[in-house]
Amino acid sequence: MTESSPDEPSSKRKDFICGVVEGFYGRPWTTEQRKDLFQKLKKWGMDMYVYAPKDDYKHRAYWRELYTVEEAEHLTSLISAAKAQGIIFCYALSPGLDITYSSQKEITTLKRKLEQVSQFGCTCFALLFDDIEPEMSEADKQTFQSFAHAQVSITNEIHQHLGCCRFLLCPTQYCSTRAVPTVNSSEYLNTLGTKLSQQIDIMWTGPKVISKTLTTECIEEITQVLRRPPVIWDNLHANDYDQKRIFLGPYCGRSPELIPLLRGVLTNPNCEYNANMIPIWTLAHWASCSLDAPAHMEAVSWDIKLERESEQGVCEDETPVTLGKHVYHHRQALRQAINEWLPEFSIPKTAQGPVIKPQPAIPAPPVPIIPILPSVNTCMSLVTSTSNTSTTSTAEMSPAIPTVNTSQLQALAEVCSSTDRPILSTGVSPIETFNPVSNPVMNSLVSPTKVILNESIPNPIIPIASSNMALPSEIPVSTLPVPILGMKAIEENGDKDIDKSINVNETLLNDSVLETSSFVEEMKKKEDEDTIVVDDLEPTVETQQNGEMSVGDTPQTLSPSRTSIPEPGVEPLDVDPPSTTATDPDVVMNDGLSENGSMQVEPSNSPISSDMMVEQTETPDEALDSSESMESHALVAEDLVLLCDLFYLPFEHGSRGLRLLHDFNWLATHAATLLPRTNRTESSEWRRRRGRFSWWTGRARRACRRLARANNQELAAELLPYVWDLCAVLALLDAFLAWIELGKFPANIAANIQGSYTWFSRGWREAFESGAQEPWVFRGGLSADLRRLLPLECGADALRPGAAPSALPLRVRPYTHQDEDAVCTICRKTCRDGADGSDLFPSDLQSLPSDRLVQPFITLSPEFCMVIEDDEDCPHVDSNTPDGEPGDDDKELPPEPRVNGLKPEIVGYACAVLNSKEFYRRQELAWIPEMCAKYPESLLEREDLSPTAKEYVRQLHAWSVQGRTPESVARAHSALVVCAADRPRDPLAPARLLTCLLAALRAHGASGAHVCINAHEQNLHQFYSKLGFVEVQRVAERVYLARAF
Repeated sequence: MTESSPDEPSSKRKDFICGVVEGFYGRPWTTEQRKDLFQKLKKWGMDMYVYAPKDDYKHRAYWRELYTVEEAEHLTSLISAAKAQGIIFCYALSPGLDITYSSQKEITTLKRKLEQVSQFGCTCFALLFDDIEPEMSEADKQTFQSFAHAQVSITNEIHQHLGCCRFLLCPTQYCSTRAVPTVNSSEYLNTLGTKLSQQIDIMWTGPKVISKTLTTECIEEITQVLRRPPVIWDNLHANDYDQKRIFLGPYCGRSPELIPLLRGVLTNPNCEYNANMIPIWTLAHWASCSLDAPAHMEAVSWDIKLERESEQGVCEDETPVTLGKHVYHHRQALRQAINEWLPEFSIPKTAQGPVIKPQPAIPAPPVPIIPILPSVNTCMSLVTSTSNTSTTSTAEMSPAIPTVNTSQLQALAEVCSSTDRPILSTGVSPIETFNPVSNPVMNSLVSPTKVILNESIPNPIIPIASSNMALPSEIPVSTLPVPILGMKAIEENGDKDIDKSINVNETLLNDSVLETSSFVEEMKKKEDEDTIVVDDLEPTVETQQNGEMSVGDTPQTLSPSRTSIPEPGVEPLDVDPPSTTATDPDVVMNDGLSENGSMQVEPSNSPISSDMMVEQTETPDEALDSSESMESHALVAEDLVLLCDLFYLPFEHGSRGLRLLHDFNWLATHAATLLPRTNRTESSEWRRRRGRFSWWTGRARRACRRLARANNQELAAELLPYVWDLCAVLALLDAFLAWIELGKFPANIAANIQGSYTWFSRGWREAFESGAQEPWVFRGGLSADLRRLLPLECGADALRPGAAPSALPLRVRPYTHQDEDAVCTICRKTCRDGADGSDLFPSDLQSLPSDRLVQPFITLSPEFCMVIEDDEDCPHVDSNTPDGEPGDDDKELPPEPRVNGLKPEIVGYACAVLNSKEFYRRQELAWIPEMCAKYPESLLEREDLSPTAKEYVRQLHAWSVQGRTPESVARAHSALVVCAADRPRDPLAPARLLTCLLAALRAHGASGAHVCINAHEQNLHQFYSKLGFVEVQRVAERVYLARAF
């Protein structure tokens, strides 16, 4: 195509503002990042930067305070650096939270603050009155006719006082849905238009807070009301409202033909500075264009894109096309931006440990806040795991001011607050328990490379949640506050180096799987199930659940992303037990003797920390050794294309993300083709698509591995949490497909895995892509949409990392007979309350613990056994195959190459049976007699036998009189589960392992499962709780936990 670049300011209207506003909630950018931004803005022909970080110390919460000498030096250096690059530095202040408009003292304070900044060399200012309560104090009501008159008065006075030629205002009603009652009839907006000085520009976000599109009609409408063209504050790439989303897609949904109608465009991008190359570059390119690409090139629906996808996984709209120099095509702009971004990964930079991103202060709106808590992928239409409710189609939504049923919001809040105990318990409404906390005080103007958190300074702004007000039956969507709830774990550059040696070795699938020429027929919109997934909490899972949660002796910290906002009704999730006193090894360890051999707890120390600054977890210095030289491939453009598609835009998944969604859905709904006596062609097609899904999963892991080894660790640290989480979800789904591939399921499997709400449910995709709802209604992005396809409601807090992971997600796969020795070894090494119990058994009785706890499962029910595979010591060579998909031949995928013949290590297992009563009966008939013969009672007379070993022998011989699972538990939750893991590098792998096993039980028709643990095993109790288990009964020292499917 004709190469065009944003580095051509001459093609842009000279009076058109184009730049970046740092206006998000959470950790601000650093001084050095802002200076780097100024250089890029100049290079790309942009001209303005607006300093407006919501949570910076003296921008909003302490807006009255003057800057100290140290802060003044940093701010002055920023202003000077911007001027040196020809960039307008606009200093914005947000006094609206608590200012008294009629107070002369307040006005004087405001003038003094802005005068101080003007002395630093700043010549452009802005007052921001967004996200505040639209009410005046009694004193203001006596002075001003309306809220708008108060803001106009103070803004005009400040503008006149400063005498600056450039001044901007962000109104309280800053988008169409927040205009009361409408844009045209809003008294507030009309007052601004008639009373505000014409020299002051007004910011506007469009039809919504985050607008999918901006049209000529909506711009002309607001221009007429404001009596001036607006400056668009564009939140298209803002991600401060969702823990698990980052947006790497191009600027789109706005035609360059809008430029003559606008005063300017300022993008408010991702919180992660280094993730914003593509959003900013494509905006700059857009501003230099005057026409959109032809309609036939832009308006391509999702299914047609997939149909037109070539063998190399590239859509036709990505292929080079000759376009005019000033014609904007967002996919081609994306390709060019990727080429501009790629060298950034090679610039050596270090990264610091994560800093939490706090909840912003949200004052009470006209109606009570319904806390849409950050733990659930939400949708306005709600369902439980057993209900069937259809979504509201976009055609049914009011085009003017959409409304939402408040009972649905209430139900949503209740679901959100009880996702760790959703199956059997009834929780208190979060409206009654929601207890917001104030934000930490952050300061980005005292260090060039860090953002400082000062907890000794109280934040006067506390979020308000109103709980005692009566709710109307319906309320406008526009009255709901932006749910910037919870905190986003992000990395900060500094002096803490992140370990680059992620010794996870992954070989990608070869070109040995068939590829179809068309993908349309598989896109039937079948109703599938929605597991309303907890996917915003992301604590590190360090609890040592009977070996399940073993992560070694490394202390872990509480998730840096949720430290200050506990969810109502949910206990802290990352609590490891404190160190306990040493135990005599000859004392009987009841902990390891759960009735069903549930899980062996491996102790560790993992203190809770609510500190806002979270130090990066120290990990052993893992040398890259041979794997680094063998995996020397750096990130390439195709890796970034894949990442951009997987983390695309608020209202759209990229084509490769859609491919993953549709392939998994097709594989799950067509699993029955693998059963005997089915059409051979159909089963071949299933395996072809299965290979393709695994191939793309491998490509995502390869990109994650290469990203982790990038020289620019500051950039990598900001992207890795998102990419790691997606790879973990893909690993989970891939493991479930591997179990399906065994064909050990009933013919009605399709009925067992159908749910209520997934991407393929009626109306879901349409609602997501329409832009009719704000994007925070659909939480979690592609990762959440993929996870919802799993036929199990799972607590994602147990599936998400809290701190930067030290390794790629470990694989889960079905058990094979070759794994027997490794599984038995793990059982022995975790049977002593999680610690190695080998010394409790004589050398000739080392098999006793496994024969008692796990062998019955792998012998009588091997089809429901799975293992965790760690290939850390098996370095791979990155595949040299092209970045296209597998080729068109019907062969099984070749085994992955290993170095020096090393095989992956088995580090965990999980086993289950469909019917616990039948399992106990079969065990008593076919297993216990054999074990009693192998371990006769005469062994009890041996002096070298420890009390623990004797207890194991006694249990075998007293099997018939031992208590069984209570009838009520076994009847309601018939499946029985056990699990153990031996210090896996990936502490969340055991949770994924158990989740996959539960999904297999669900697909086989099980309606529930239970586990039995000892009463004192608090860590084990906590782990199962995260996965939806709740306590249903206690018998003596045994606790039975269960969950329904």
